[in-house]
Amino acid sequence: MTELFQYEFMVHAFQAGTIIAIVAGAIGYFVVLRGSAFAAHALSHIGFAGATGAVVLSLNPILGLLAFTMGAGVAIGALGNRLRSRDVTIGIVLAWMLGLGVLFISLYRGYATEAYALLFGQILGISATDVTVTLVAGIVTLVAIIAIYRPLLFSSVDEDLAAAKGVPVTALSIAFMAILAVAVTEAVQVVGVLLIFALIVTPAAIAVRFTSRPALAIAYGICLALAFTWLGLAIAYYSPHPVSFFITSLAFFTYVGVRLSEPLRNRLSRRSAIAAAAG
Repeated sequence: MTELFQYEFMVHAFQAGTIIAIVAGAIGYFVVLRGSAFAAHALSHIGFAGATGAVVLSLNPILGLLAFTMGAGVAIGALGNRLRSRDVTIGIVLAWMLGLGVLFISLYRGYATEAYALLFGQILGISATDVTVTLVAGIVTLVAIIAIYRPLLFSSVDEDLAAAKGVPVTALSIAFMAILAVAVTEAVQVVGVLLIFALIVTPAAIAVRFTSRPALAIAYGICLALAFTWLGLAIAYYSPHPVSFFITSLAFFTYVGVRLSEPLRNRLSRRSAIAAAAG
């Protein structure tokens, strides 16, 4: 562990990765609960077009990424349940946005390293300033989630009942998607646009298979996201391969292992229940 932290770039990578993993693990639970995994994927692709557009204009690609994801998040949030019936349309828009991003890169006459890095992550290139910005964005995101936690949970479980009780479900949907846009912008620095599921969706998808209690599921999701990020960074330090490959591989094989072990865990649970009833 001492060897890992002897270089400043690794310290920055662990700092930023920790912040992003906590945010991704927290918001990922609501992404899974609300069935918004496709929306998270959509935001990342739309954000890529914004990032490459910013590069063409000689701006920070993160600013373009955030601007596009925020705008798309508000639009998707306003659609609410109608989003589920428009997946084909949104899929077509995503393909066009990715193509638009490629066009912007081709128009750029310089070396668009930052824009390309956003496709697969650039956590080992994060500076001290980037860590500070990530920390501020992470705190804002977590505070926002805490502020709307109860009504968001209510509307995520039963949107019709929440609306009948006077909960502003459309406003909550827009607010949640705006928060998700910030989280996606942060997570892109670690795993990139194309691999965003690894940190935002997969840990939460694993967590909900072990508990139905929201707070516990969020805690599990955060712990898993941290584990994938820390292990991925540690392995990548001793390997020539990219960090995002190890993070996504750890997440994928953990999810597959959990799914394959479900029949065994169910049998053990039944036996325990029978033994408890017999005793």
